[in-house]
Amino acid sequence: MIIGVDEAGRGPLAGPVVAAAVILCDEGIEGLDDSKKLSANRRAELEVVIKRSCRWAIGVADVEEIDRINILQATMLAMTRAVDALSVQPLKILVDGNRLPKWSYHAEAVIGGDALHPCISAASIIAKEHRDRLMRSYDAMHPGYGWASNKGYGSAGHLEALRRLGPTPLHRKSFAPVAQLELL
Repeated sequence: MIIGVDEAGRGPLAGPVVAAAVILCDEGIEGLDDSKKLSANRRAELEVVIKRSCRWAIGVADVEEIDRINILQATMLAMTRAVDALSVQPLKILVDGNRLPKWSYHAEAVIGGDALHPCISAASIIAKEHRDRLMRSYDAMHPGYGWASNKGYGSAGHLEALRRLGPTPLHRKSFAPVAQLELL
């Protein structure tokens, strides 16, 4: 039982960091790859297949947690929550990246793992699709920042809106562009 783990949303100025943990029950899912290399339509199609044929779970660390413990530790927390939500004793956990949460499980960090291991690719897709949906819903709650399209990243339009409208409760106050506005 190998679990693949990946996250979405470490770099944005707004919104949570989301991690997914996936156990591939069907090794023959065609087209799995790093979520960033897939079109939005293809990611959405694969998400349906993964959710229907695999065991999966989501872990989230919210903005307050990101600001309190920092983005790296919040990412590790989201990953831990995702793995814990599966409620299984894994044989091994493969994590995309170069860092691991402090687990008692056998785990390996794999740089570029979302392009190398299908279970991590599946986790990448689930995490990105979940976070993108959250950001679209937040866009409706906080119009003007363009989150439906920029997903909270520091695009020119988002930065301009941040200067014009100020930060929302979903902005990461510990991130420099937001923190600088808080000082004004």
